Amino acid sequence: MRGQNKWTGMVMGVVMGVLFSAAVVLAGSLEPSVGPTAAGSQMVTLEQIYSRINNGTAATKMSTFTEPSSGPTTGTMHTLDETYNLVGQRAPVPRTGQTPTLPLNPASAGSDGALQKGVAWPNPRFTDNNNGSVTDNLTGLIWLKNANCFGTKTWAVALADANNLANGNCGLIDGSTAGQWRMPNVRELHSLIDYAWGLPALSNAAGTGRWTPGNPFIGVQSDFYWSSTMVQLGPGFGVWVVSLVDGAMRYGNETVNTYYVWPVRGGQ
Repeated sequence: MRGQNKWTGMVMGVVMGVLFSAAVVLAGSLEPSVGPTAAGSQMVTLEQIYSRINNGTAATKMSTFTEPSSGPTTGTMHTLDETYNLVGQRAPVPRTGQTPTLPLNPASAGSDGALQKGVAWPNPRFTDNNNGSVTDNLTGLIWLKNANCFGTKTWAVALADANNLANGNCGLIDGSTAGQWRMPNVRELHSLIDYAWGLPALSNAAGTGRWTPGNPFIGVQSDFYWSSTMVQLGPGFGVWVVSLVDGAMRYGNETVNTYYVWPVRGGQ
């Protein structure tokens, strides 16, 4: 019996050794790859995160962690919920497209191009999806690549054309169905404007120069485009339109005026 227990113990030892070795291999090294002072190991508090979101103050990198001697006093710190709610309340304004060298080189001190305020544009600004649509990497909106598929229409007809757009029309091979495309609201439409340029006020795919045909859109008109946003004018109503000439906005008569249509997908 003792011999049997001996062999049983040896077998169990071997098995445990194999399992431990496998666990080490699967888990990898338990040591951090870099120290706390490395760029990828910065430690920040919720208060620092809140401050960064609220006023743009960058957090100071923490190279060590010191246990606080006492708990926080009520009202001196922000909770995870407060930080999350702050993010949900903010709608950061993007930059206009003007730079220290465009359209004036150099930009005047204190001017928009010199200050560069707002959320920086991604590069590329636009991505051609090669299916008849283009994604704006700044807003996440998906635009019809052809900015002049329908010509000029009255507002009601333009709304219907945008709402009924689907795969197989206007160069689309994206599998979309009627109801997924729509007329953009005035803020969405205006988000396309690049104030560094005019005729049209639209950038190229990279976001670094003026739009040219196919880069990334086609059919862009230096003219007014309908939005889906109405405006009350005394006893009557109108509809906001945006000019691709220079980004100007005005209102149009929905039953009389005819403007271009630029459908969009997505949005929150």
